[in-house]
Amino acid sequence: MSTVKTVPYWLDTAPAGPDRSAVEIGGRTDVAVVGAGLTGLSAALHLARKGAQVTVLEQETVGWGASGRNGGMCTTGLAIGFLTAVERYGIPTAKAAYLAYNEAIDTVEKLVDEESIDCDFSRTGKLNLACKPAHYERLARTHEGLADLIGYKTQLIPKRDIRSEIGSDHYHGAMVDPQGAGLHVGKFVRGLAEAAANLGVRIHEKAPVTKARRIGGTTHDLTTPVGTLRADNVLVATSGYTGSPFRWLRNRIVPVGSFIIVTEPLRQEVVDELMPTRRMASDSKNILYYFRITPDNRLLFGGRARFAMSNPQSDAKSGQILRKGMLSVFPQLDGVRIDYLWGGLVDISLDQMVHSGERDGLHYSVGYSGHGVQMATHMGKQMAEVIAGRPEANIWRGMKFPRVPGHFGPPWFLPFAGAYYRALDFIK
Repeated sequence: MSTVKTVPYWLDTAPAGPDRSAVEIGGRTDVAVVGAGLTGLSAALHLARKGAQVTVLEQETVGWGASGRNGGMCTTGLAIGFLTAVERYGIPTAKAAYLAYNEAIDTVEKLVDEESIDCDFSRTGKLNLACKPAHYERLARTHEGLADLIGYKTQLIPKRDIRSEIGSDHYHGAMVDPQGAGLHVGKFVRGLAEAAANLGVRIHEKAPVTKARRIGGTTHDLTTPVGTLRADNVLVATSGYTGSPFRWLRNRIVPVGSFIIVTEPLRQEVVDELMPTRRMASDSKNILYYFRITPDNRLLFGGRARFAMSNPQSDAKSGQILRKGMLSVFPQLDGVRIDYLWGGLVDISLDQMVHSGERDGLHYSVGYSGHGVQMATHMGKQMAEVIAGRPEANIWRGMKFPRVPGHFGPPWFLPFAGAYYRALDFIK
């Protein structure tokens, strides 16, 4: 029996990047970016295109965090749902927020094209699956609301036609948005790093920021174990891995574990049966499943299997839960080998909205709440515009960023949150 790999499939199957850890840090830079994920690398690339001197400080390696640990999906729509956004913010704000995700997918596609990043980008569409009849009715209301309120077209798939989209009778219908896309996110994030480096961006791996000291305005000294850097502007792009030097941000983000298994390569006829349209799929539960076919014909199956942090023991338990979930959706995969299992942290804000702006002279963009592949990439670009003097490029500016009550460090409350959402899934 083969050993299950506990590294992310995306990073394991992407071309390796150079070792960027053996460089001392010092001097001054126009912009320091904390975090070499999609937000940070996109910001660095776009700032370098404008002529800025940019330095990226990463505590691990390029793409090590959420940017290399996700499902590789660029999906449309808000984490809270369009109709909830209308109720909460009104139609104009809800429309702008909803369409920002489509603009974000366009940003990814444009970067792939402009920088010639070979990452299997494809507009296969997004498939929202209803776990209960009532959930399908909710999807139908969303479908109608999108069409009536903002003229946005989606497609409803009733249960009787579900086999046209998925080789399973587990769900009670679906909604399709053709604008959704998928990509090999490991190749994408490493491609962004190469493109940024080619423009002169200095990327330092194994260089965690242990202290941020404000000098004045937006100028800070950033201390790392390998030297101190003075930056005229700083962008914090650390998402669910935000640490104590940025306490104000950390206390507004819930780092929730998200876990993924990936099967062995499947025969073409099996892939065609499971997901004939190759869409990016997720279901309608709070503790949801999401899945897709990888570029080499594996099934990737993920979810917030447990409300827990990621560690080897937690990942193993989550892998067992996910395999059981995968077989409940696709019983025909019984006996198929699991080749990869890993976990990572999703940065969920209390209101499940993106939050970006400036606080105490530090720029930031976080809170993607499970929709980070496209929105992190897009907000890196937008925050580059903000730092260059165009604050209007940030549509999320001015949105209240609520603190998570009782959150002062490690999220002790995750098991209680998990119990709450499991109860909601049971009764609704």
